[in-house]
Amino acid sequence: MRQLRSKTFQAGISLTGLILALALLGVLAVFALKLVPTYTEYSAIKDAIVRAKETGGTTREIQVAFDKNAGINNVSAIHGRDLVITRDDGEVQISFAYEKRVPLMGNVSLLIDYAGTTDPNGVAPRADPDQ
Repeated sequence: MRQLRSKTFQAGISLTGLILALALLGVLAVFALKLVPTYTEYSAIKDAIVRAKETGGTTREIQVAFDKNAGINNVSAIHGRDLVITRDDGEVQISFAYEKRVPLMGNVSLLIDYAGTTDPNGVAPRADPDQ
């Protein structure tokens, strides 16, 4: 009896389950395709502030160095004038913060807060709103 039952009983996914699983994978793929470019832009910005810090100089020279590197990497989220540049004990620290709104579907968007700094403490100072 047991052998007869195991031959007729089949395990697997139904057509409805397969359609639902593929739909879920499709939605996740669309989200990934929309979010990956924002993360690569964020990584390019982090690299650009490190290179701008290496150039040193005045605040304006650091901003220009950032803008040149950002132009090469096709960064459009922030510009050199948006950077917060501080000098701690003679060492330049550069930080940034920005929001990126990613439209998902219809009137639904995802808002991502990105921030980064060259400070080894990892604490990004806030920009003075009066400037």
